[in-house]
Amino acid sequence: MPTVLIKNAAVLVTMDALRREIKDGAIFARDGVIELVGRTSDLPKTADEIIDATDQIVLPGLINTHHHLVQTMTRAVPGAQDAPLFGWLQALYPIWSRLTPEHVRTAVTTGLAELMLSGCTTSSDHLYLYPNGSRLDDEIQSATEIGIRFTATRGSMSIGQSKGGLPPDILTEPEEAILRDCERVVAHFHDHKRHSMLQVALAPCSPFSVSRELMRDTALMARSKGVRLHTHLAENKEDIDYSLAKFGMRPGDYVEQLGWVGRDVWHAHCVELDTAEIALFGHTGTGIAHCPCSNMRLGSGIAPIGAMRAQGVPVGLGVDGSASNDSGHLLGEARQAMLLQRVLHGAGAMSARQALELATRGGAEVLGRDDIGHLAEGMSADLALFHLDGIAMAGADWDPVAALVFCGPHAARGVIVGGRVVVRDGRLTTIDLSRALERQRRLTHVLIDG
Repeated sequence: MPTVLIKNAAVLVTMDALRREIKDGAIFARDGVIELVGRTSDLPKTADEIIDATDQIVLPGLINTHHHLVQTMTRAVPGAQDAPLFGWLQALYPIWSRLTPEHVRTAVTTGLAELMLSGCTTSSDHLYLYPNGSRLDDEIQSATEIGIRFTATRGSMSIGQSKGGLPPDILTEPEEAILRDCERVVAHFHDHKRHSMLQVALAPCSPFSVSRELMRDTALMARSKGVRLHTHLAENKEDIDYSLAKFGMRPGDYVEQLGWVGRDVWHAHCVELDTAEIALFGHTGTGIAHCPCSNMRLGSGIAPIGAMRAQGVPVGLGVDGSASNDSGHLLGEARQAMLLQRVLHGAGAMSARQALELATRGGAEVLGRDDIGHLAEGMSADLALFHLDGIAMAGADWDPVAALVFCGPHAARGVIVGGRVVVRDGRLTTIDLSRALERQRRLTHVLIDG
């Protein structure tokens, strides 16, 4: 079985139960699973792959809990740049209706490459658009090729404008077809085993684009198949107003009524949850993907992360769509999460290490995984390495771990997923990035120009 040794780390940030930070740290892994964590002098001296992490910080691989990778094709689109959520969607729906399977595969490759170069080793994606023959299979193909650990969520929209929903009818699907395809992708792709590289969750897009019946039936199917549930919820005040007008209740009451709370559920955004809804999510263990950059970009507000964590709500980070962020840098997301809480509650509201915890342990909990998110014996060998010698770290020698969040931007020097080196010396090893970007540029112009 192949072995890998990472040695001589200036600081090894374990994020383990004791939150140990080990100077001159090292990790030894076999067949993609960590066997030993400690000081370099205490670990084996040989391995099939040896990585010298001198002058580098080693972190658990970062975890992205919410994204829309196809949006990498539609960044900074005129007409959507200054709109709130509903207007932003309405400006982009016509463009997205022209997506093809090739667009999906290419956008997913580019978006995942960007994440990996920021130190991300696990990503979820919420794909709810399937025009022109596109399928969830298309993004799974790209994720498998690039080598990231992946949770593909089979999203859906069934209520178009003719039925009082927000999306155009052309982007919706019949609910019977949605449920059939959900069953297919779970059977074909979901790997429930520990250290799995690919899992599937079921993810109706939002309460304003699917019916009550589809929300309910999707939850029943997910639990019968043993997979997780995901959707958008309480993203801004428009979202709350829609819920009150359409359903006569707040979003928290709506999802509780339909079975959408519990440790197998995570919701994106949740900017406008009230005190009772936060308490509901806390005692049921319902997770939240916090997307601070996207929430700022769309003017949605600041999610009450401090109150959520105080109530025991699982919270991870999501970069969200590349058309609403418009970036895919997970350390940057951790920085914004920290700064936004300080805007609300003062300089002591969130520390750099608490922000890193959201990006690691928090993300693992939200995705329901006990094999990633920290570095310890028996965990997946998912790591990110950041060098200390760049200009972003100059003058931060006394606490380089905090500097990863306070300073930046940072690019990962190395990234390892399941013991496999996927970024070496700041370059992807699994794909030709220059060719992928050329293809992205070509297809983006085809999409935008119609």
